Amino acid sequence: MTLTDDDRRFLDLAIEQAQIGWDEGGVPIGSVLVRDGEVLAVGRNRRFQMDSAIRHGETDCIENAGRLPARVYRESVLYTTLSPCYMCAGTAVMYEIPRIVIGENRNFQASEDWLRSFGKEIVVADDPGCRALMEKMLAERPELWAEDIGEEA
Repeated sequence: MTLTDDDRRFLDLAIEQAQIGWDEGGVPIGSVLVRDGEVLAVGRNRRFQMDSAIRHGETDCIENAGRLPARVYRESVLYTTLSPCYMCAGTAVMYEIPRIVIGENRNFQASEDWLRSFGKEIVVADDPGCRALMEKMLAERPELWAEDIGEEA
């Protein structure tokens, strides 16, 4: 899928967050919440950094946005470097975020059809930078990914 210039800019910001997470020793997944071209929040998977059960990239980003009126979420776009798990997808559904731009879904895909069933617009960029970060993690730190998604390394 071809991204708009804004999509590219915000996905690149999510990739920066993913790289920060990797550099901190965590899982390289980043996310950005945007409304009308304005970044409301950024986040990254910080399960390991924060010893958290739920700080995936998307949930960290939405938590970092703080309390916002429901209408703000309904007018926002969520950018994420990796296709969301059900927890993160459920958060997007709960807050009625209408559009989700996904960096890549080759290394993980669980919820895209489910999100579409709620009328969400799903854009998959198949971004080489997003794929490279995940492939590096799977090669160098497979135990982190296994713990994060509940599988054996």
